Amino acid sequence: MKGFMDEDFLLTTGTARKLFHEYAEPTPVLDYHCHLEPKEIAEDRRFRNMTELWLGGDHYKWRIMRSNGVDERYITGDAPDEEKFHAFAEALPRAIGNPMYHWCHLELQRYFGIYEPLSGKNWKAIYDACNEKLQSPDMSARNLIRMSNVTLVCTTDDPVDDLRYHKQIRDDETFDVQVLPAWRPDLVMCPEKEGFCDYVKKLTEVSGVAITDFGSMKQALVKRLDYFVENGCRITDHGLDNAEYRPVSDEEMELLVTRSLAGETLTHEEVLQFKTMMMLFFGREYAARDLAMQLHYGAKRENNERVFKAAGANAGIDCINEKGFTAEVADFLNALCRTGELPKTILYSLNPTDNAVIGTILGCFQGDGIRGKIQQGSAWWFNDHKPGMTEQITSLASLGLLGNFIGMLTDSRSFVSYPRHEYFRRILCDFIGKLVENGEYPEDYDLLGGLVKDISYGNAVAYFGFDV
Repeated sequence: MKGFMDEDFLLTTGTARKLFHEYAEPTPVLDYHCHLEPKEIAEDRRFRNMTELWLGGDHYKWRIMRSNGVDERYITGDAPDEEKFHAFAEALPRAIGNPMYHWCHLELQRYFGIYEPLSGKNWKAIYDACNEKLQSPDMSARNLIRMSNVTLVCTTDDPVDDLRYHKQIRDDETFDVQVLPAWRPDLVMCPEKEGFCDYVKKLTEVSGVAITDFGSMKQALVKRLDYFVENGCRITDHGLDNAEYRPVSDEEMELLVTRSLAGETLTHEEVLQFKTMMMLFFGREYAARDLAMQLHYGAKRENNERVFKAAGANAGIDCINEKGFTAEVADFLNALCRTGELPKTILYSLNPTDNAVIGTILGCFQGDGIRGKIQQGSAWWFNDHKPGMTEQITSLASLGLLGNFIGMLTDSRSFVSYPRHEYFRRILCDFIGKLVENGEYPEDYDLLGGLVKDISYGNAVAYFGFDV
C-alpha cells in the first residue's frame, strides 16, 4: 500500500515518477488565468489566520461545507473564523475522491509542512500551527507566489479598471514576478442585466468617449483595450453563459445598442444578437493586436436565489448547463476565420461531454503558422479533478496534438492554490508514463522531458508571447 499523498502521489509507473520528479516538478509555473486581486499583490497582503487565507472567497470549499449540512453563517456569514475552520475540517474527511481533499492536503504540505490529514479531531492543532506560521513575513501574498516558483500571473480585469496596482507592481524592483492584466469585458456584453446603463456611463468616463451608439461604444472599448495592451495585456477572457451565435446586420445592432442605452428591455433573442455582434467585434480587435481569446461557456449561474441574496455572486451556487453549443461555436470561429480575423482562441466548456466536440472543432481552424492556434483549455471548474483532467488529456491526445497543449491554470482567488499545477503535472506524467510503459511511445527522455516541460510551462510562454 502506498503512503498517503507521498512523494509519488498519483504516479503509478517508474516512467511517470521519472518524468515528474526530473522534469515537471522543477519547472516554473505560469498562471495565465486567475482571479487574484492585484491590490493584494501590490500591497503584499498578510493573512490573519487560516480561515482568511483558505476559506475567504473559495466557493469550492463552501460547496463541501453546504453538502455537509453546515449553516451558511459558518460559510459566508458572520460566525467566528475559528468556528468556520472547525466546520470545514469536520466536512473535509467526507470528501473522499473529491479534488478538494487532495488540494487542501497539498497546500498544507507545501506551505505549512503539515503532512497529517486534517479532520475534526486535529483541526485545532493544525489551525494553531498554520496561524503561527502565517505571522511570519515569509507568508505574505508575494512570498507565497515566490514560494510557488511562479514567474508570471495574469489577473482578470474589467475594461474600466485603471490598472493602478499592476503599474505599482511593475515599478517595484523588489518583486520579480510579472503580474499582467487580462481583459474581461463581461459587463458591457450584458444589456439584460441591471446596472448595464450605469456601467456604460463608467466606460464613458474612463475612455473619454461619449457612448451614444454602437460606433461610439466600439471606439470607447478600443481605447480601453489599447490601454490594457500598453500595460502588458496579452490575454482576453469571456464568461459566456450561452455560446450562441445569432449575427445580425450592423444596422440592426445599432438599434439594439441605442435601445439598450435608453433603458429598454431586449428580448432573449435580441440579447443573443447583441452578444454575438459584440463578440465578433472583440474577436477582430484581438486578432489585430495578436491577443489570445479565452471563451468560458456552459455554466448556469446563481441557481440558489436564497444564497445569492445572502452571499452575492460567486458563492458556489452554479452548475453545468447541459445544452450543447457545438454548431454555434464553430460558426462563430468560422465567421472570424472567413475574413482572416480569427485570433488565437482557447475553448473551455463546463460540460465534460464536450471534450470530443471541442477536440474536433480545434482541427477545423488550426494553421496560420501557429502551433496549436486553437486550444482546448484545461479541465475547467467542476472538471478539474483526477478523472476530469485525465479525460480531457486523453481526448485532446486522441483528437489533436497533446504536445502543443498550453497546460494548467489556477482559475482561483487563493494565493495557495498553486499546488493545482502540481496535481495536473502528476496526472499528466502518469498518463504519458503509461503510454511509454505500454510500448505506445518510445522511452526517449530527451523527447519525453521536453514534452512534459512544454505542456507544463514552455508552450504557454510561446503561445501568449510572454517575456519570462
